[in-house]
Amino acid sequence: MKRYSRVFLPGLLSISAVLGLLQYAEGADKLPVFVSILPQRFVVERIGGEKVDVSVMVSPGQSPATYEPSQKQMAELSRAILFFGIGVPFELVWMPKITAVYPDLRIVDTRAGITLRSMKSHHHEGKSHESEPPAHSSGEKDPHVWLSPKCMIRICQNTCAALAGVDPQNRAFYEANLNALLEDLNQLDREIRQSLASVRSRRFMVFHPAWGYFADEYELEQIPIEIEGKEATARALVRFIDEASEEGVKVIFVQKQFSTTSAKAIAEAIEGRVVPLDPLALDYLDNLRRIARALGEGLK
Repeated sequence: MKRYSRVFLPGLLSISAVLGLLQYAEGADKLPVFVSILPQRFVVERIGGEKVDVSVMVSPGQSPATYEPSQKQMAELSRAILFFGIGVPFELVWMPKITAVYPDLRIVDTRAGITLRSMKSHHHEGKSHESEPPAHSSGEKDPHVWLSPKCMIRICQNTCAALAGVDPQNRAFYEANLNALLEDLNQLDREIRQSLASVRSRRFMVFHPAWGYFADEYELEQIPIEIEGKEATARALVRFIDEASEEGVKVIFVQKQFSTTSAKAIAEAIEGRVVPLDPLALDYLDNLRRIARALGEGLK
């Protein structure tokens, strides 16, 4: 994923941002900010509390790979002071358009400081297929950084720094909330490690490869069954079924933003089951706990 052409620079405020902050200082408004996906809303609201008003671009059930902002959202961006990006595919297309319409809007790349992993290929018949949705081209970096609690810690730190940068009078408030959130994330990490400590298999099969950072962190490996963002062909399905049988896979993990046809076909062939995982749920802590439990049960 390419870096944005506009990044947040602490201390440099546009005219529209100054006006927004003056209104906020007078008690008229909360800090109006936008985020790309629901897990970011969780972060900003935990850190910003009652001092922020958070709008989310990608609604529940929508895919960040194919999402397009509505006219209403584009109009509402006119009042925003900050936009917290996270590198999901729609940003590559829409962020330049958004900054062209609203050049004073501060764009925060919350991935700053995170080492991005490459999307891995899945090999069949001597060919390497990029297991990515259409918005991902060959060689792009994996955008699903928030699914690693360790990466999420850096995202939270970057979010706090941006809020404190435009609202320094409340820096202590934001930093106190950040510290409480970091404690929760470290506790989450310990719980996930405990949930996965006794699993026999370290490989799990998914439709869309959203779990690379999570898998890397907990010494797992995801096996994606989509081919270039599309359902697997009949020939590929046979090979995935063989692979699942060889690996002893009995659970295929899917997400509601993508088709489950291939996953159901494989699960039926191996007498397994399809289990939904949602990488975009709002309650980040509870969702990651559920995901760890589901993986732990599926990999026994």
